[in-house]
Amino acid sequence: MTHPHGRGAAPVRAGWRTRGAAAVAALTALCAGGAGVAHADTTATAGASRSTALVRGLDVSGYNPTIDWKKTATMGAAFAYVKATEGVTYTSSYFPQQYQGAAGAGLIRGAYHFARPDASGGRAQADYFLAHGGRWKRDGKTLPGALDIEANGHGATCWGFSRSAMTNWIAAFVNEYHARTGRHPVIYTSAGWWASCTGNYRGFGRTVPLWIVNQSGTPTPLAAGWNTYTVWQTADSGPFPGDQDVFNGTRKDLKTFALGDYTPPPPAPSWPLVQQGATGRQVVTVQYLLDAHGASLAADGRFGAGTRDAVVSFQRSRNLAADGIVGPNTWQRLVVTVRRSDSGAAVKAVQEELKAHGVSVAVDGRFGAGTRNAVITFQRSRGLTPDGVVGPNTWMNLVS
Repeated sequence: MTHPHGRGAAPVRAGWRTRGAAAVAALTALCAGGAGVAHADTTATAGASRSTALVRGLDVSGYNPTIDWKKTATMGAAFAYVKATEGVTYTSSYFPQQYQGAAGAGLIRGAYHFARPDASGGRAQADYFLAHGGRWKRDGKTLPGALDIEANGHGATCWGFSRSAMTNWIAAFVNEYHARTGRHPVIYTSAGWWASCTGNYRGFGRTVPLWIVNQSGTPTPLAAGWNTYTVWQTADSGPFPGDQDVFNGTRKDLKTFALGDYTPPPPAPSWPLVQQGATGRQVVTVQYLLDAHGASLAADGRFGAGTRDAVVSFQRSRNLAADGIVGPNTWQRLVVTVRRSDSGAAVKAVQEELKAHGVSVAVDGRFGAGTRNAVITFQRSRGLTPDGVVGPNTWMNLVS
């Protein structure tokens, strides 16, 4: 998304991603939730792609001063988010013409606020946003306002806030916006930033729509607390001006969302991207599976140099692109079909994944009756054939 404003008549840059290699690399990693960007092993089908008619949109700011909205609509854009404010001192001078231009071309549009937790409290910024274009109307063509909360490009990633303080700041914004409009604002964020700066706080997912940013070809992983997303930012350039977005639903669903509550479908399962620097359960699974293929790794959930070397070695042994990144092609060669009476590291990987999905099972590496029953429970919850066998499709649902 395009972000901080300049202090003169025009912005001084187009966002974190356009200035400085280090800042770009840091934001890319955060936006991908530790998953990275497109490469040779990113052939997964995106979750939103289960509909043959994607509902596409865009988000813009003052860094996109001239937009032919009629042409954009003709090209297939159905919705737009427009930057209105930042902190408590900046209003985009381009907001009125962009917001009205989008509506005039028939797009359903909404406003977004770039969060500056270092500038003031969340409640004050919600009030400022509402006073300068962020209001929602039940007219079928106005989306609820969005809070863009992400890395600080000029200092500490989490704006100098502790995880609890950041969570409280976001809650103050969300609660004030809801109290004054009757709608919860959309939260725009990435899984990586959310983990780093809120400690994977899960309390907003039940009521607040998620706008997930992940430009790796899949909307997952989602930020903690959400089991689905409403909007997915897929790229920072494309056929439309500004950033490219997809709505999780149909055009009719988009209007329903503009009018009020809408529950989007969960994303289709897909193979995640896991690479050096990542941490967590997907890394543990990768490590166990590598061990099942002859590696000798500690399943510590940290994707360091040793794990990367093991991935490269495995990829070379299977004639895959040896980039050290576990993407769809590598996952499909890495997973091992396991069933009752099997034992070993691959079974431990299954058991760890089942636990992560809330299914009670011991992680002992033995595929007994308890593990089989846990697999069947999981398969039923995902609409899979409940045969108790963990094959490629069940694996993909587990690690997605």
